[in-house]
Parts: sequence; structure tokens; C-alpha cells
Amino acid sequence: MKTILIIEDDVSILRGLKDNLEYEGYKVLYASDGKKGLQLALESKSDLILLDIMLPGINGFEICRKVKKEKAELPIIMITARGSEMDKVSGLDIGADDYITKPFSIPELLARVRAVLRRFDKSEKTPEVFESGNIKIDFKKFQAYVGNSEISLSSKEFALLKYFISHEGEAIHRHDLLTEVWGYQATPTTRTVDNFILDLRKKLEENPSKPKHIISVRGVGYKFVK
Repeated sequence: MKTILIIEDDVSILRGLKDNLEYEGYKVLYASDGKKGLQLALESKSDLILLDIMLPGINGFEICRKVKKEKAELPIIMITARGSEMDKVSGLDIGADDYITKPFSIPELLARVRAVLRRFDKSEKTPEVFESGNIKIDFKKFQAYVGNSEISLSSKEFALLKYFISHEGEAIHRHDLLTEVWGYQATPTTRTVDNFILDLRKKLEENPSKPKHIISVRGVGYKFVK
């Protein structure tokens, strides 16, 4: 049984989410303020977090940032009434795995929950350690090396690399990367992918302007090659 943590200060929304998720067979933990929510997120064994942004005590952005620092593999779906493009990009850039804006339908939210859980279950089937040339990536320990030097990668960069490696040699569209890595389907922003690719190339490639691993595919997106 999967456990879902809801962090939401609107009592009616919290109750509705709890009832529907329990009806679907999930175990539900919940908190109505940021401080308690962060504590539960860090101490409980949850499989996914549904996280509001506007919370008393600690806001959702800060909770997301702190949780992803400690538990990079724990998926987070942001739930908020704020629907601007920048809010969505900000949430995704700090590590959120999907984003849904109020008002939303319960069937849509449940579909997103299932999709994110599937994506993370699937990611566990990829190799725990990947090596190619002077690059070594340990997905279990969230450590990456170029030569003998350890490099710093964000949780989203690890997720992006894991998806690339599991589809090695395939040309992957930017929108597919957004859907599979970010869960970002409502208003795709391919700039988000491009910015992450630029940063990854600077960290992994000997010559970022002439990459040998993360290759651009004109009119499509990117592919990863050993």
C-alpha cells in the first residue's frame, strides 16, 4: 500500500483529498500547516507528497526545497491556486515533479498521482550505477563524478540523467522530457529543459559547446549516447 502525505491548509480540500485517496486504496497522512507538514515529510515513510504552496508557517516552495535536499527520490506534486507561468516554473525548478492548479477535478489529480508513482517505480529499474568514459553516476547514493572529481547535481538533474540513460540512443522530444521528468503537461515550457541541458553539459562534457554525451537532435530535442 502506497502512503501519500497531504500538506494543505484548506480543510475542505484536505478532507476531500483524504477521502478520495483512501477510497482508491492509499494510506493517507496529512498536515494543515507548513511546520508540521515538513516534519512529517522528513520523518514519515511517504511515497508521494501533495503539497500546497500558500501555507501558514512555512510555504510550499521552502518545504519542497528542504525535502528534496534530504529525500531527493521522494516525488512531490504541487497543488495551488496560483496559476502563473513563473510560479509553475519556480516550483519545477526547485524539484517538484508535477504541478496542478486549483480548481482541479479529482479524476485528474488521481491520474497525476498514478502517473508520478509509476514514473518513480519505473526509475528504480534503471542501473543504480552508470559509467561511461570518465563519467560515473551513482543514482542510489546521488553522487556523480567526472574523473576523480565529484560534481554537484540537483535532484532534477539526476532524474533527467536517469531518464536519458534508460533511453540511451533514442531521440527524445522536449515535451516528452517535461512530461516524464517534470510531469509538466498543462503548459509546457521547453526553455526549462534547455536550461537544464546547458547546465548538465557544463558539468559533464569536456567541451560543452561540442557535447559528446547529451546531443541535440534538430527539430526534436536531445539524445544521450555513451
